[in-house]
Amino acid sequence: MDENEGNNVDNEKEIESEEIEDVNINETDTLVIATDAIATYAGIAVGEVSGVYEMVGKMAGFTEAISGKKNLARGIKVDKSDKNVKIDVNIIVEYGARIPDVAFEIQTKVKNIVENMTGYKVDEVNVHVQGVHVVHAREEKNAEENTEEGSKEE
Repeated sequence: MDENEGNNVDNEKEIESEEIEDVNINETDTLVIATDAIATYAGIAVGEVSGVYEMVGKMAGFTEAISGKKNLARGIKVDKSDKNVKIDVNIIVEYGARIPDVAFEIQTKVKNIVENMTGYKVDEVNVHVQGVHVVHAREEKNAEENTEEGSKEE
C-alpha cells in the first residue's frame, strides 16, 4: 500500500463519521456546469412541450447540417452568474396552439428541469416566439403522398 492510499482511507473514515448534511467540499474543489449543458437540459424540456414546432437559433441549422447531429440547445441562450441562471428560448409555434399556454408550459418545464438537474436557481425563462408554422394544403398533400409511397414499398 503506498502513502496516498493510506491517506485516502483516513479521509474516508472522517467523512463517514460526520453527518451527511455537514460534509462540505473544501475550498479547492469546484463544480462548474457549462452553459451549453444547461442549454441542453432546457432544450430537452422545450422539446417535451406540445405546440412547439421547433426551436430556432441563428447558426443552429448550419451547424447541424455540417455536423449531422441534432443540437438540443438550438435556440436557447443561457446567462449564468454564480448559482443563478437566466434562460432565453426562441421558438416557432404550431398553428392553432395557444401561445400563452405554450409559453407558460415552457417556463415551468425549463425551470423545473434545470433547477433539478443542475442545482442552479432559474431566475428567468423568457420565451421569444419567432413565428407560427402553418401547414399549407400543398405540404399536407406532399406528406400524404410520402406516406402512401412508404406504405406501398412495404
